[in-house]
Amino acid sequence: MGITEFQIRKTHESDIAEILDIERMSFTTPWSEAAFLNEIYHPHAISKVAVFENRVIGYIFARQILSDCHILNLAVHPRMRKRGIGTSLVEEVLAELKEQRCTFLYLEVRASNMEARKFYERFGFRPVGIRKNYYILPKEDAVVMVHQL
Repeated sequence: MGITEFQIRKTHESDIAEILDIERMSFTTPWSEAAFLNEIYHPHAISKVAVFENRVIGYIFARQILSDCHILNLAVHPRMRKRGIGTSLVEEVLAELKEQRCTFLYLEVRASNMEARKFYERFGFRPVGIRKNYYILPKEDAVVMVHQL
């Protein structure tokens, strides 16, 4: 399916069912509905969805704590990957965090997920540490990456 254009907007509670479908296809330990709702309504959270033909095709959740920020979750529907959706979601959050004077943006990624690590490196993220056994299924370390805004 070709995408001519998609839009990025703030996440709504009505998006949760589609987000959960993508989450379950993307991760071995998916977030719960309650976790997503908590982020949508958290006062320091940024939550965005990418929408194409009235369907959620990707999402990003980030949180700001003073001048430090954290990408908590990012996924794109498996059939919609490699089309610039993830890039657009990250760019949208980066722009918003710059406006809010965020200094550092952190994230964790599976040590073995070289594709994701390279994706984040294109934005200027660099590895700064390891969280041992951060992931459960399968058990694996996380690489902590940071981007200075």
